[in-house]
Amino acid sequence: MQPAGISHSLFPSLPPEFLPLALYTLAASILIGVLLLAAWWLGAKTTNRNKELPYESGAIPTGSARLAYPVPFYLIAIFFIVFDVEAAFIFAWATAWRELGLQGLVHITFFIVILLLGLVWLWLKGGLDWGPSRARRGHVRD
Repeated sequence: MQPAGISHSLFPSLPPEFLPLALYTLAASILIGVLLLAAWWLGAKTTNRNKELPYESGAIPTGSARLAYPVPFYLIAIFFIVFDVEAAFIFAWATAWRELGLQGLVHITFFIVILLLGLVWLWLKGGLDWGPSRARRGHVRD
C-alpha cells in the first residue's frame, strides 16, 4: 500500500525515500545550470592584456607565471596520495575494530604488510631519493 499523497508509478521498485533525494538532486542540478548560464550570459565578453596577466598583489608581474617543477615533486605527490588513502582505510578500521574482532585485525595486518612491502620496494628502486643519485655522489662501487 502506498503512503497517502505519494505515487511511485514511474519507479515502482525504488523505496519511497528515494523520491526526495531524486528531487533534491534534480533541483540542485537545475540551479547550478541556471547559475552557470546566467554567469556566461551576463559576464563580460571583452578581453584585454591586463585581464590575462597573473595577479601579483598589484605589482607588475615579472617573468613567466609558469614554473617548471622537478619530476620528484610529482612522485612525492603521488606517494602522498597513496599513503593518504591508506590512512583513510586504517582510520575506518580503527573506528570499527571492536565489531571486526580478530578477523578484522588479520585483514588490516595483511593490508599494512602489503603497503610496507610496497614502501620497501619504492625505497629500493630509488623512488624516495630526492637529491642526486648515489652513483653521481661516488657512494656506489663498480
